[in-house]
Amino acid sequence: MINVGDSLPNFNLPTHPNGEVSNGTLIGKRTVLYFYPKDDTPG
Repeated sequence: MINVGDSLPNFNLPTHPNGEVSNGTLIGKRTVLYFYPKDDTPG
């Protein structure tokens, strides 16, 4: 579980088209990390 104030865990995610973003590429940049509930739910 991630809580407010926790360090960002290591990750690598695909981007469109054929790219990749990781926590290392975000160092020193202002970033908003947004989590949302399952698609097509009222949340």
